[in-house]
Amino acid sequence: MSDKKPLSSVNDFVVRFANVNGSGSASANEMFARAILRHGVPVSPRNIFPSNIQGLPTWYEVRVTEDGHLGARGGVDMMVAMNPQTWDKDIAGIEPGGYLFYDSTKPMPSTKFRDDITVIGVPLTAITNSTYTDPRQRQLFKNIIYLGSLSALLDMDPKLIEQLIGEQYKGKEKLLSSNVHALHLGRDWALQNLKCPIGLRVKKTDKVGDRIFIEGNSAAALGAVYGGATVCAWYPITPSSSVAEAFTAHCKKYRHDPETGKAKYAIVQGEDELASIGIVIGASWNGARAFTATSGPGISLMTEFIGLSYFAEIPAVIMNIQRAGPSTGMPTRTQQCDIIACAYASHGDTKHVLLFPEDPAEAFEFAAAAFDLAERLQTTIFLMLDLDIGMNHRLCRPLKWDDAKQYDRGKVMTTEMLEEGRDFGRYLDVDGDGIPYRTYPGTHPTKGSYFTRGTSRDRYARYSEEGSVYADNMQRLVRKFETAQDLVPRPLQANAERPTKYGVIYFGSTSPAMDEAIGLLEARGHQLDRLRIRAFPFHSSVASFLAEHDFVYVVEQNRDAQLRQLIVNENGIDPVRLVPIVHYDGTPITARYIAKAIGDHQDHLKVTPLRKAVS
Repeated sequence: MSDKKPLSSVNDFVVRFANVNGSGSASANEMFARAILRHGVPVSPRNIFPSNIQGLPTWYEVRVTEDGHLGARGGVDMMVAMNPQTWDKDIAGIEPGGYLFYDSTKPMPSTKFRDDITVIGVPLTAITNSTYTDPRQRQLFKNIIYLGSLSALLDMDPKLIEQLIGEQYKGKEKLLSSNVHALHLGRDWALQNLKCPIGLRVKKTDKVGDRIFIEGNSAAALGAVYGGATVCAWYPITPSSSVAEAFTAHCKKYRHDPETGKAKYAIVQGEDELASIGIVIGASWNGARAFTATSGPGISLMTEFIGLSYFAEIPAVIMNIQRAGPSTGMPTRTQQCDIIACAYASHGDTKHVLLFPEDPAEAFEFAAAAFDLAERLQTTIFLMLDLDIGMNHRLCRPLKWDDAKQYDRGKVMTTEMLEEGRDFGRYLDVDGDGIPYRTYPGTHPTKGSYFTRGTSRDRYARYSEEGSVYADNMQRLVRKFETAQDLVPRPLQANAERPTKYGVIYFGSTSPAMDEAIGLLEARGHQLDRLRIRAFPFHSSVASFLAEHDFVYVVEQNRDAQLRQLIVNENGIDPVRLVPIVHYDGTPITARYIAKAIGDHQDHLKVTPLRKAVS
């Protein structure tokens, strides 16, 4: 019996499933999240899984939040403990007054529990052993049985779960009926043997609205389709592989000629990351819109080719789904740790455009925009996702596209322009924006040709080792990067209710937790203006925001405060005024973590130090 009053909350709690990888639990756990969505209640699930195929611990956390908070909150209100390996750690993570759900077939000593939580035991193994004879069926249906028990404990409508089972096993009546049977085995046992519902409950509402439930990688891949990409070259690497897989699926649906059935795209799995980026640059040079998807180790391998794209000025799009590094690091954990590596990728003086979407909707929009930017600026564009956005389902606004939109191919000199006698210099800046004209191969039989090279050259692409010629070209590339400031997505600013000299900067997947943390900070009496950065190079509004505040917190998910470094480097600001708030253990940053880190620093600023009295 719990020594603390059990938690009581409707449509506002966190459930975490602790399983063994390869046990078949992923399907049941995701069905749990989707079932709550069917109740009209927003959820934000996160899958924390190992990099091996089977045997190691995996967790699936579902944030149930009628208020619509989509970031990780921190803490667990109900632990579904199905993995003996992680039992002690899982029990320790439950909030005081929370609930523990476990398989009670095998008795556990009292020392394995806590006095301040409610323990709920269901003999899952005993139920499955008495019902099924096949070992694999016993394992798989155990997951559905605990889903049934949870539906009773949390007062969920079983009809909605049955609908989901019906959709998943449509046309497979035997599997459909057996899963529904397993669901009710667990639900009926709980109703007959436990006090149902518990203090945590799901109540039907209409807070989901018209939002969609989609993974960031799938949304980005769809954005590539709508952005006009016809070539994808990739090499498998977690957590980016599903981008190429989703692009393949989307192309099969949208990129086949309706009359001939012919595919109007090329997807190539290269022999490695170097081959992949080489294919992308070659295809883009030839006039196609091409991209690759990779993660940190792939970026490391691609850097020489990225330098070629920058210096020879060939469009390319790289979708970097960041994970914890360096080296192999933690392949299935999330971080925002490739900011510096991508911003200045390759040797020599380089600067690259980075886009920072906060959710799948922006992943779709920014992916499509990346191809316009790549061709407008004739350079590599990085779409900076991470595992948290890329491989987790997230509620977001519907994806929208304007069918009247025309692609921006940038400065392309045509046959007619060449016939008119226009002066064509491949690296000639004609209007001061740093962007030269280019031609597509075969544009004209005698005019508009040039030698594409990674060596120094003059404005007409003629080889040169003259220092002044080299400097002229490098300075033009700086002007082009300055032009990009007004082409990339601008930062979004939200001011506090009262004037304040403190601000916070954040970006990407940190956004939902930051948005919630603002409310927690306000409850502690702290007011902060906030600026969400959406791209590099930084718009002039970033410098203005910094100038308007005495201290600015920079919240990010890496050890070395890489965005802060970039801001200091590009704006020449005193680094003391930028306070790093960093989180880098591989799990998504939480609202509680941000609020505590900033709140504690704010409290310290308000403390007046004692001074020795002068006698």
